[in-house]
Amino acid sequence: MFKSYCFKLQAVGLNVPRASSVLRPNPSKKCRFSSVIVRRAFGNNQDAYQRICNPDNRQCYSHLGDGIDLQRENLIPKKGHKPVNRSLVPFKLRKSLFSSCALDKQQLGTESAQETSRQPSLSTEEPGQNNGAWKGDVYPSGEFEYEKIDGWNRVLVELKMLIALPWEQVRQGSVLEMELGGQISDQLQDWFSSKLSLPKICENFIKAALDPRIAGIYLHIEPLSCGWGKIDEIRRHILDYRKSGKFVVCYIPVCGEKEYYLACACGELYVPPGAYVALYGFQVQAAFFGGVFEKIGVQPQVQRIGKYKSAGDQLTRKNMSKENSEMLTAILDDIYENWVEKISFAQGKTKGDIENLLNEGIYKVERLKEEGLINDIKYDDEVIKMLKERLGLKPEEHLRLVDYKRYSRVRKWTLGLSGGRDQIAIIRSSGNISRVRGRSSTSSGIVSEEFIEMIREVRESKKYKAVILRIDSPGGDALASDLMWREIKLLAASKPVIASMSDVAASGGYYMAMAAGVILSENLTLTGSIGVFTGKLSLSKLYERIGFNREIISRGRFAELDAENRPFRPDEEELFARSTQNAYKQFRDKAAFSRAMSVEMMEDVAQGRVWSGKAAVNLGLVDAIGGFSRAVAIAKQKAGIPLDKKVSLVELSKGSTSLLDFITGGAQALMSFPSSLRLDQSVQEFFEDLSPSGVQARMDGIIFQGLGEHQDGQAFIKLIKDYLSSF
Repeated sequence: MFKSYCFKLQAVGLNVPRASSVLRPNPSKKCRFSSVIVRRAFGNNQDAYQRICNPDNRQCYSHLGDGIDLQRENLIPKKGHKPVNRSLVPFKLRKSLFSSCALDKQQLGTESAQETSRQPSLSTEEPGQNNGAWKGDVYPSGEFEYEKIDGWNRVLVELKMLIALPWEQVRQGSVLEMELGGQISDQLQDWFSSKLSLPKICENFIKAALDPRIAGIYLHIEPLSCGWGKIDEIRRHILDYRKSGKFVVCYIPVCGEKEYYLACACGELYVPPGAYVALYGFQVQAAFFGGVFEKIGVQPQVQRIGKYKSAGDQLTRKNMSKENSEMLTAILDDIYENWVEKISFAQGKTKGDIENLLNEGIYKVERLKEEGLINDIKYDDEVIKMLKERLGLKPEEHLRLVDYKRYSRVRKWTLGLSGGRDQIAIIRSSGNISRVRGRSSTSSGIVSEEFIEMIREVRESKKYKAVILRIDSPGGDALASDLMWREIKLLAASKPVIASMSDVAASGGYYMAMAAGVILSENLTLTGSIGVFTGKLSLSKLYERIGFNREIISRGRFAELDAENRPFRPDEEELFARSTQNAYKQFRDKAAFSRAMSVEMMEDVAQGRVWSGKAAVNLGLVDAIGGFSRAVAIAKQKAGIPLDKKVSLVELSKGSTSLLDFITGGAQALMSFPSSLRLDQSVQEFFEDLSPSGVQARMDGIIFQGLGEHQDGQAFIKLIKDYLSSF
């Protein structure tokens, strides 16, 4: 990292546009500039640029990092040096030169934090993150500020508690017990659902921090199957809760990288003697079915636009392409670096210490204790006994525990947390994108016709001051994505729209987000994937092997384009390729328009490549890093609502589980469907996904071992499993 000096980049006499937006001048000191040469290594290339710096004025400051809009024509290399590879300009130069952000010591290692703490803060941005430098905006952080309920407010809250409904009654000195594990939905769930809901989990932490009846939290963490975006959101709320001074004790019987990452935010961490500990590192996997198809006589004919759009590779190749390897390696590096950085700070160790421990391979709980990575080795009953002693209870007395589901029913109104008169609409969109809901479909997902109806209602309503669009989707149908983009764009023209990304907002999911006025993501949100793919499977050889025949009578030169009983003719293949290319150009051009980029710049970061949220900020695909609370703060800012004023958050999309669904779902769990029916459904789903009539703007299936997994694109695995189970 360069020292913290005021500097203004020049490219051999040419001022870089908007460079002044990242300067912090001190008018009391006259700047004396001196010219120096800055050399930065990009791969094997050395590129030199001239900058003007003031080594005397430490108050005029800007961090190296992400954020400035550098124009290609102004990036002229110094004479005698190789020019920059133009494809590196949007990401690597922005990343390595400037940022308007002031990094918070909580997000950095000790050495960086000490340097940063001496510098003046430009804004109230979230610690360590980009703050809208891509657009030249300054965004509020939305950071939780704990204020103890006392005085007259305490009297009102206690009165509300007295008249609360029976299921909202909580005894004084209670401990909130929550068990987090498995899948965590980004949607609000109703009473009949057994799924964990991210909004409810976060709300419970906020309520518990302010609830005088809650003495602390006892958190059980089981193996997690959600992505890093949701985990970072929960982790942030744990840290916010701890500002109240109440304890949060974590018990973790199965300790992997994800579980430990979340647990170490709690402050107190206990594991049983026989805990399954597996801190070994991270890996990424990609499955390829080219060899399988070859053996069974299936010929995939896929058109994918974008060299990083690896969905086609999964069907046609037997191994990983160079581009796919490059993309996955970059994402894995971001996840690894984030994990090491956060763990090292939480445990007061250096990054080198954590890396050495990870490379050692930790599998013994005693090793965790020796290294100070846990507080102690205890069984669950021993932790309960410890909590009793802490709360001054006698051994024979029961610890007053309130479980997650019951506490979720405690209304915010009871604690004086109800909103104000101004309303902000919350629209949550999770799952694969389709244009219409199937007649027999009961699965969740984003159905464009339903989504558009909701967007139009919000646009026509005058009661909503702003809209937060919460997205957790890998994409899906390209047409559906485009139709929703149009409606979101129209909505954004009438009122502020903030897109808040969860685990993934890629391809069609990003298509939706880019219509919003401001886009937020978590550091490890998977986003981008600006590309499309479509295709069909030619089954002629398979049909020949099994003695099956299908004959088609048609009119029109290309009427049999989607026929699976033969491969494409040359003219059909050409038409198919042109059609897919047209869909990609529409996606790319609208992305460029939405993000105020040239088409050429967008092409460099598109090509179907998936980026982490951290990288996407540097590229200008995302405006800032932050969670839902920051989205609310920015929505207030854009709507002209004072940041300290309460607002009502109106959830417009909730879980759709009805009592009938609950009953029928339970009945179906008691009996198994005929295996042949499951096979038919799998075949139908698989071939529908590859139909040339449905161009897909969707992120391919990527499995991160130890990181959770994304199931999209794995339909063929399900097909094989159901095929084998049908015998």
